[in-house]
Amino acid sequence: MSPEVTEVNRAVVSGSVKKMSHVVKKRKLDKNRQDRLYFNSYTDVTIHEEMIADYQRTNTYRTAILRNTELIRGKVVLDVGAGTGVLSIFCAQAGAKKVYAVEACSIAEQAARIVRQNNLQDRVEVIRGTLETAELPEQVDVIVSEWMGYALLHESMLNSVLYARDKWLKPGGLILPNRAELFIAPINDPVVEDRLNFWYTVEEQYGVDMSCMSNFAQRCIMNSEITMNTVSGQDVLSHPARFAELDLHTVTVEELRSVRGPFRCEAFGSASLSAFCVFFTVTFPCPDNKPLVLSTSPFMPETHWKQAVLYLDAPVEVVQDTLVEGEICLFPSEESSRHVCIHVDFTIGEEKKQGKTFSISDWSAEAQS
Repeated sequence: MSPEVTEVNRAVVSGSVKKMSHVVKKRKLDKNRQDRLYFNSYTDVTIHEEMIADYQRTNTYRTAILRNTELIRGKVVLDVGAGTGVLSIFCAQAGAKKVYAVEACSIAEQAARIVRQNNLQDRVEVIRGTLETAELPEQVDVIVSEWMGYALLHESMLNSVLYARDKWLKPGGLILPNRAELFIAPINDPVVEDRLNFWYTVEEQYGVDMSCMSNFAQRCIMNSEITMNTVSGQDVLSHPARFAELDLHTVTVEELRSVRGPFRCEAFGSASLSAFCVFFTVTFPCPDNKPLVLSTSPFMPETHWKQAVLYLDAPVEVVQDTLVEGEICLFPSEESSRHVCIHVDFTIGEEKKQGKTFSISDWSAEAQS
C-alpha cells in the first residue's frame, strides 16, 4: 500500500480524474531521506485501517496462512514489514513456534501491544528496525510479507523481501506469496469523456461558448501521472494481457530495475480508448489445494490498490478486433527509487506508434515545500 499518495487519492472525487500538480522543481533525494519519508508515511492509523479493512487483502492472507498450517506449525517465521502485526498473529495462530515481526516505523509499538493483547508475546517478537539492519538469532523456515504497492512495485518493498530471502530463509523455505503477475488492458474512462464534453455544454447552459477549453482540459486531465482509480470491468475494452511474472524464489533486485514485457490485445467492439490500466495478482502456494490468488483485476472485487490508470494524450476510437499492442516497462524513478515509473510504447490499429512515460506523485515535492 502507498500512503504517500493518499492525498492524490482524496483528490479523485466520485471517480473523477482530478490531478494534483506541483510547482516545486524535483531533485533526487538521498536514500536515507527517501526511506525516512517512506517509513514515516506509515505512522498514522488511517493507512493501517484501510489495509485491515480491505477484506480481499486481509482475508486472502489469513486463508493462505491457515491453508499452509502443516508447513508453518512448529516452524520459524519472518514477517517483513509487519505493520500492526496481523500477519504475524495469523502465523502464530497457524502454529508457528516463533515469529519475528520486523517493522521499521513507530507502528511497531502498536504491533507489540496487539501481540500482548492476544497473549502471543511468547511466540511473536516485534523487532523495530529495517529488515536490512535487523539481526535475527536464527534462520527462518517461512517468509510472509504484504509488500505490494500500487502497480505492484511502487514503494520497492519487494527489495527487502528478496534481501530477507537471501540472508535469512533456509533452503527450500516457504514464501507467502511466492509469485506475482502484471497485466495491462485498454480501457474507456466515461468520466474523462464527460469532463472533456462538459466544455461543449456551457454555451447551452449559460450562453457563453467555452468549447475552446476542451483541448486545455484534455492536456490537464490526460497527463503523465499514474492515477489510482477503480476501473469498472464494463469499461475494459479487451481481454487483459499478462506482460510480466515474478517468481519470488528466483527474481533478483537487479531484475526489478526493469520489469518489462510485450502485450497484444484485440478490442471487443466500438469505443473510445482513453487509457490503459495496469493491475496485478499474487499467488500463494497451498499444499493440499490449488494455489490461492489475490487479484486486483477490474473484474474482481475491489481492493485498496484499485488499478493504475495511464491516460493517453488523446482518446482513440477503436472498433471490433482493433489491434492494440506494444511493450510496457516498470522502473524506479530517478528522483526517488521507491517510486515507480511506467513507460508504454504502443500502437492502436492503423495509428502510428506512440510512447509515453508515467510517474506517480512522490515525496520529492513534499520534502522541498
